[in-house]
Amino acid sequence: MTQDLYITKKSLELEWQQEHLKEGKYNINMSYIDKKIQEIVKEIIAKEFEADTLQTKIHDSRPEVSIAT
Repeated sequence: MTQDLYITKKSLELEWQQEHLKEGKYNINMSYIDKKIQEIVKEIIAKEFEADTLQTKIHDSRPEVSIAT
């Protein structure tokens, strides 16, 4: 899932570059693309944090077995 977000982000960055090359300056469409990129970055951070948290919970919930018993 996060891989799809990274692909979308890269696509938006390329779109931004094409727009800049076409216009030669910052324009309103580029501003819109910037906002979409920021939203995608926030989603990526949230998804990766969620995955890390889940991994930590799984690691912490491993049963502890004592050899003495």
